[in-house]
Amino acid sequence: MQSLQNHLLIATPTMDDPYFSRSVTYICEHNEHGAMGLVINQPVGMTLKQLIEQADENAIVLDEKANGIVLAGGPVSQERGFILHTTQAGWTSSLTLSSEIMVTTSKDILSSLGNTGAPAKSLVTLGYAGWSAGQLEEELQTNSWLIIEADLELLFDVPIHKKWQAALHKIGFEIWQLGPDVGHA
Repeated sequence: MQSLQNHLLIATPTMDDPYFSRSVTYICEHNEHGAMGLVINQPVGMTLKQLIEQADENAIVLDEKANGIVLAGGPVSQERGFILHTTQAGWTSSLTLSSEIMVTTSKDILSSLGNTGAPAKSLVTLGYAGWSAGQLEEELQTNSWLIIEADLELLFDVPIHKKWQAALHKIGFEIWQLGPDVGHA
């Protein structure tokens, strides 16, 4: 089994789960025990300032960062925060996912996200997507997902409402080309 860590799952039109419809999910971990990822294009309707103030009322939030979008990272543990960011050492609980990307789950990073102490680029998610052993592979067999290697531009620079279309375009598809039989030869 090839690990899909540091790849993006792009939901196809056949994805009938309303939570994952038109979603793009970054895979943080994938092994024989299952997979864990963060949906990177579903806003929760909360600003970065609101989230930071819930966690640390004394945190400094600069005006230019206050309206940052908080994302629904997945249906599991939606009370837990996951910060996907460019590499920056010094946080209590971080995992290096590639030479350029880390995920941090400790509260200490939250206070910095609204000011100049933050990593250069980051996405803030609540919750995560999880798959048991073999479940993701089964979903791939039923053509629920397309896969591409993750890159910093898609993760951090493409506006959230354009990530799904941009990811499809990067593979070489336009939305109109994806019918209900995508993936079937």
